[in-house]
Amino acid sequence: MARLHVALLALLPIVLILTVLSEVESAAVKNGKEKANERHASDASNVFKRRGRRSPYSYTEYVAEHKLQSAASERRREYYEEQSNEYENHLEESRNEQYERNRENAEQWREYHYDGLYPQYPHHRPYV
Repeated sequence: MARLHVALLALLPIVLILTVLSEVESAAVKNGKEKANERHASDASNVFKRRGRRSPYSYTEYVAEHKLQSAASERRREYYEEQSNEYENHLEESRNEQYERNRENAEQWREYHYDGLYPQYPHHRPYV
């Protein structure tokens, strides 16, 4: 049993070295897939180089750019509309709070200054 362990331990580094060397050798040889990926990447980068500055857009490029611009403007419009709605709601709440405070202050002033001898308002006085 001990001999088996010694033999396996001796073979383990050899197996590891062989697997590493086989990977290194296969990495040195390029696959056809890698060449195809490089070709597609170079084609994608050459799209802008092929078309000159003054050459017109194709119809599909024009439509795609128009869709992007309209989507961006729609998002921008929705954002600003939401911001204005929030601001209007904030203004309305603050106006309501201010109105309520003013009403309470006026009511307290009337209650404090009313001595009970005459009505609060002139139009409540009886006609004599």
